[in-house]
Amino acid sequence: MLRPVEVAASFAIAIWMPYTSMAAAQNYPTKPVRILAIGPGGGSDFPARLVAPGLAVALGQNVIVDNRGGVIPAQIVSRALPDGYSLLSAGSSLWIGPLLQNSPYDPVKDFAPVSLLNQAPNILVVHPSLPVQSVKDLIAYAKSKPGELNCGTNPTGGSPHLAYELFKAMAGVNIVRVPFGASAQALVALIGGQLHLMFPSAGGMAQYIKSGRLKALAIASAKPSALLPELPTIASSGLPGYESVSYNGIFAPAKTPDAIVKRLSHEIGRIIDSADVKDKLFATGVEPLSSTPEQFANVVKSEMTRLGKVIKDGGLRAE
Repeated sequence: MLRPVEVAASFAIAIWMPYTSMAAAQNYPTKPVRILAIGPGGGSDFPARLVAPGLAVALGQNVIVDNRGGVIPAQIVSRALPDGYSLLSAGSSLWIGPLLQNSPYDPVKDFAPVSLLNQAPNILVVHPSLPVQSVKDLIAYAKSKPGELNCGTNPTGGSPHLAYELFKAMAGVNIVRVPFGASAQALVALIGGQLHLMFPSAGGMAQYIKSGRLKALAIASAKPSALLPELPTIASSGLPGYESVSYNGIFAPAKTPDAIVKRLSHEIGRIIDSADVKDKLFATGVEPLSSTPEQFANVVKSEMTRLGKVIKDGGLRAE
């Protein structure tokens, strides 16, 4: 049992803490801000480097992108002080990875979503020799030849792999998975005719489609994409409700004051929505996408629920 003096002290701390958080938010920032990201050139590194200069101007402090390998950026930010000085630039693997293997962090409890940065829809492409012209054709053809078609994927849990698993489950087809060490290797095999189909990221596919080396059937975003505006969505051309998109966004440690999170979100959104940054993101094959903290949190929870079912039903585990 707490003694009266301990009760009084606890009560005083409970009253004092919100005021210190408010004061910290009002004075923020008073020193450089660090954005943790995976290695240079990685999917979450480039958008962080695009955002950092504009954010530095908006905050009046240096914003440094700090590159680390593997899950180290997430580990560091999950344990950092919730003061807005340590941020994380991360993609869908941050919240999908823990569904496939034990993780040193909790993607929901340990982070405060700040803003989305971009999204990268998958695309359904087939070898030109495959006698199908649409998603409906492919589903019918696959059902007529169970186990005879194959699909190249990257390692377990990657966006192309989960796009395949989701398609297979929703369409009710038996298409054999052929895993590769990287999407680029699977793409080479598909172009060479060793594979029938694949669900790569849409960025960079235009050259293969225009040259006739690949046949594009549909894009996996919920709406038509500016990356390949001529393509219908998979959902509208044979598989209602289908969507497969990977995301990148900025997180803060859990319990970061709302005022700091909202300020960061506002400034990052303004930068992402600027014409210059949009053009640079499009040039790398991704779509600019800003959001409120609440919208970003809903994306994370929705993706974990939707893809978590696919992962559980398929008995998938990290390789």
